[in-house]
Amino acid sequence: MAGTNGDISSVERKIEKLGISASESTKNEDDTEREKWAERRLWGFETRELYKMAVNFYKEKEGKAVHLSYEDKLKLVAFTQQVTHGKCTAENAPPLGVLDVIGRDRRLAWQNLGDISKEQAMEGFIVLLDKLCPLFGTVVEAQRRDIEEKLRLKKEEEARKLEEERRLKELDEQKKKEEEARLKEELQRRQIQDALNQQTYYQFKMYAEQQYPGNPEQQGVLIRQLQEQHYHQYMQQLRQNQSVVESQASDANNTTTEDPQKEEKNKETDETAPLNEEDSDEQQEDWPQIAPAEMWTIKGVEEFKETIRREAGDAVIKVGHGETVTVRVPTHQDGSCLFWEFATDGYDIGFGVYFEWSKPETSQVSVHISESEDEDEEDEDYVLREDLESGVTNGSVQSDYKPSSPPISVIVPVYRRDSQEEIYAGSHRYPGQGVYLLKFDNSYSLWRSKTLYYRVYYTQNCYEN
Repeated sequence: MAGTNGDISSVERKIEKLGISASESTKNEDDTEREKWAERRLWGFETRELYKMAVNFYKEKEGKAVHLSYEDKLKLVAFTQQVTHGKCTAENAPPLGVLDVIGRDRRLAWQNLGDISKEQAMEGFIVLLDKLCPLFGTVVEAQRRDIEEKLRLKKEEEARKLEEERRLKELDEQKKKEEEARLKEELQRRQIQDALNQQTYYQFKMYAEQQYPGNPEQQGVLIRQLQEQHYHQYMQQLRQNQSVVESQASDANNTTTEDPQKEEKNKETDETAPLNEEDSDEQQEDWPQIAPAEMWTIKGVEEFKETIRREAGDAVIKVGHGETVTVRVPTHQDGSCLFWEFATDGYDIGFGVYFEWSKPETSQVSVHISESEDEDEEDEDYVLREDLESGVTNGSVQSDYKPSSPPISVIVPVYRRDSQEEIYAGSHRYPGQGVYLLKFDNSYSLWRSKTLYYRVYYTQNCYEN
């Protein structure tokens, strides 16, 4: 904003010299008030910009909305001459005719301005016009608000564009990440599927040749169908295993939190309850924590299978595709440890060990094999419910069990074993009276049956291989 306190005072003095005095209140203001007054008069505009607005206003409104006296017009014209030509001199003053009375009056008014600068002359024109015509201030204020509104809208538009650009950039980054994740997932899927196809191609090819002999086109279609089904079955089994691991971690945390409260509650019950035979039976159901099993592998699969064929023909079982076989081995009163060994022909098989907390109906070692479809479906449900690393939960294994089936603990979760390459063996110390459940799972195989060779026995001592 142009002009100092001295400049404003000088302009006022020139205006007074022209015969128009500033108001008494304005003359008595101190320097600070004069500065505020000057700022108010300029309405926040630059002096040159506001001067152009004042001249245009005067030209448009004079004689219409603005009616000034002859003397006032002379003063305004004098300021415009000072702005245009500077100080009035013989060189820059136009020649006057003998009868040019108006020209002489204008030159006299111009000479009275002395040597004020063009900037001061502009301010003088603005100040004088504002005093003579209050409408000018209203027009300037309206224009100022219009300019401010345009600036505000412009800033909002720029901010909106920046926000839109930022949002589009975020969307592009998100789409890029999603595309990268999709490509990575697709690459992993292809790698898994290619690996599975390489493992099963020859088996599927042999099967397709049996189904469509002499028809390579139909054989190729069937092979692709079998490979796709095998991949989906494998991924489903993988997701189930991941779900089991997450469930194990969650239940382990819950067990850690709840065990101290349960132990304290059981301790109080033991101290206050009367001792009799029924209470003794109930206390036996306070199952101890099960120790982990020992597992190892042994070479010599063919020799082992030949021995099983020769010694016990009923220990060779065909596990159909999509089936699960459960071998039930009760604990023996003369034993303290269970041992198992098994192998398969050509392909792998799922294997797991569970313990059913129930009193065996016989003291003799016996093996019960479940191969029916109904029992296999229940076994699959049981695996989903009971595939835990530790703890005791309720579940059912066979359809002829009573609704209130005995609790079952997981000793070894069901996982696929390469039993066609090595003999898988293991041992586990009896946690108490009950029945071991050895599960051989072929539910993930869509069309291939497995031949199982196994042996179970008990001893008095457990030892590591």
